[in-house]
Amino acid sequence: MLFLAALALHLAPVSPTLPNAQPSLAAANGMVAMVFGNGESIWFTRSADNARTWATPSRVAELPKLLLGRHRGPKVVIAGNAILVSAAATESDLFCWRSTDGGRTWSKPATINDVPKSAREGLQAMSADADGLVAAVWLDDRITPGKRLWGAFSNDRGATWSKNVMLYESPGRTICECCHPSLAPLGKGDFAVMWRNAVDGSRDFYWMRLHEGRPASVASKLGTGTWKLEACPMDGGGIAMRGGTIVSAWRRDKEIFLAEDGRTEVLLGLGKDPALAVNSKGPYVAWSTPEGIVARVPGSMEVTRLSAAGGFPVLTAMPDGAILAAWEENGSLATRRLD
Repeated sequence: MLFLAALALHLAPVSPTLPNAQPSLAAANGMVAMVFGNGESIWFTRSADNARTWATPSRVAELPKLLLGRHRGPKVVIAGNAILVSAAATESDLFCWRSTDGGRTWSKPATINDVPKSAREGLQAMSADADGLVAAVWLDDRITPGKRLWGAFSNDRGATWSKNVMLYESPGRTICECCHPSLAPLGKGDFAVMWRNAVDGSRDFYWMRLHEGRPASVASKLGTGTWKLEACPMDGGGIAMRGGTIVSAWRRDKEIFLAEDGRTEVLLGLGKDPALAVNSKGPYVAWSTPEGIVARVPGSMEVTRLSAAGGFPVLTAMPDGAILAAWEENGSLATRRLD
């Protein structure tokens, strides 16, 4: 196992008493953006040199009862000249803030879910494509019992949002209740959405194609194995498109897998909380273990240890082609380039 923690940069807590938590990354137009939570505050920072240095964090908003932990933190995307940040609050809604001046100022929050408190679980994802089209998805409570996957779409870079659409309902009336969904842009208003399903006692990942916020394919199971589980593991994964092929990473029981559309999944190692990003070299996967954060990179069968501590890694592809990892570590946030 390779150990590379010495190359990480650390972003100290913005509060003397509260930890930085749940980072989210986005990169486009020569900029890398990161948002995170601290108490009931949402914070933003940016890098103009592909994450070699970071600007002093600034506050996006105060959100009473901001949901943090177990992948419930704020999310960031870059949609053309706009930066969008989404976040949810306990027993409340899914909100979106928008900046068109590089994160210096932010709009008042828009509410994405159109039925009050229906997004109160706080498990959500947002993604933007190169044309500035934006999709959002979340676990929704408006129909009871159970949770369904709902979504909304924006064709004006997050200035307004469409009427909500139910994207998927499990045959058993509920998808997995506490696992976060994932989104990836496919271009021209198409997105791939991935979620953990609950079908006949199994908790496996499924995906479908969306077009302008509406289902554009049937839901398809990822991987050939299954996880029989009558509980929620509170974990997710990642999905991306590479060379016309859907690539996904996810957890089954105590194992982390990488799968490409139409192929049997590949076991990467033991752990939880996997994250995925792709570049011209191939897929990168990072995840948490009891010994810290590890990653598998293209061209290597070795597992690279990014940190001896920490959790909840996220990944994104940067403008220069490298992959950036970020994670929680001892109250701070750590970042490391994977060249």
